[in-house]
Amino acid sequence: MNYDLIVIGGGAAGFFGAINCAEAQPKLRIAILEKTRQVLSKVKISGGGRCNVTHACFDERELVKNYPRGQKELIGPFTKFKTTDTIAWFKKRGIILKTEDDGRMFPITDSSSTIIDCFTKEIKKYSIDLLVGMDIIEIEKDGPFFTISARDKKFQASFILFATGSSPRGVSIVEKLGHRLVPPVPSLFTFNVPDSPLLDLAGISVNPIEISIKGTNLKQKGPLLLTHWGFSGPAALKLSAFGARVLHDCHYDTTIMIDWIPDISKEELKHRLEKFKLQKPQAKINVEEIVPLPKNLLKRFMEMLQLENVRFASFSKKQLEALINILKFSSYAVKGKTTYKNEFVTAGGVDLKEVNFKTMESMIVPNLFFAGEVLNIDGITGGFNFQNAWTSAWIAAQAIKERFNEKQ
Repeated sequence: MNYDLIVIGGGAAGFFGAINCAEAQPKLRIAILEKTRQVLSKVKISGGGRCNVTHACFDERELVKNYPRGQKELIGPFTKFKTTDTIAWFKKRGIILKTEDDGRMFPITDSSSTIIDCFTKEIKKYSIDLLVGMDIIEIEKDGPFFTISARDKKFQASFILFATGSSPRGVSIVEKLGHRLVPPVPSLFTFNVPDSPLLDLAGISVNPIEISIKGTNLKQKGPLLLTHWGFSGPAALKLSAFGARVLHDCHYDTTIMIDWIPDISKEELKHRLEKFKLQKPQAKINVEEIVPLPKNLLKRFMEMLQLENVRFASFSKKQLEALINILKFSSYAVKGKTTYKNEFVTAGGVDLKEVNFKTMESMIVPNLFFAGEVLNIDGITGGFNFQNAWTSAWIAAQAIKERFNEKQ
């Protein structure tokens, strides 16, 4: 079975690459090979089934800051295809995206089926073959052609677009072709803190806080959500992404530090407490008027320090320091991780030094291209991983079109 282009992987990057190749050069004979029977599975579950298509960040230099791995490499690609181009691409196909308060962008239908139906319609429009249940065993380069061996079929193609995500089989095949792989590790998860004294306060959100990994320079500022198992929310998730390697290496057994009031310095907090003590010496210590934190959280801190019935008049220096420490330097023992909702993001994949980011072509094997999470690129939650998929697939498609035209 001969094709000009075979796309390996029936996910977001694979479909987007195939469609854009066909649109750019209709003469291309294209097939998408998918190992499973289910295509676009991540698209289906993304954003709770609504599909978080991209993020409303329109400056590429700000956009790349949301990628723990791939920041430098993505600046160039994002000048060619970024958020505005994604919005326009879907609008051209009748899909309008809306922006939510946190910057995430979804189809106005609030349904991932809208995106799936669009892609399905497009591959039919361009007569792109979709072959599922294709478990690729081996890929060999024979002169100008690739021979792709599945369990009971063989294919030949001039070009390959690898878009297998973090699939172990996919990356192992790339390795056999001569590429160096960065071992994959989880990138987006929440923190399990089984001994946290705050577990029964699940549901409380605090914004902003600053969370860091003790003994490192890794820290993030933003909203934090207290959960039944520990900590979640944007700040924790972002820290898990940027600290993916460090956290994996310590087997998710570490200490995190939380500054519950990062916008109030230790000195300013001390000044406020001492001023309150002078003004109302007979009042019970009540920090609700001093720090902007949820009432139940402050009540828990006071209970932990046994300060709930202490008056300012008898507020000792030792108690003052203890209160400052719990608000500014709380520590919590992390014992494991929990997957965030249905997000399955990994750090790792094809070494970025071996890819030409002007074309997304391999520097090791000519006419082999990459798109999406098969590369050692990952974004934080919020539509950034899909934006990388759209951008890398689009650039690969333009390069494949040019290479095909040169052969004609």
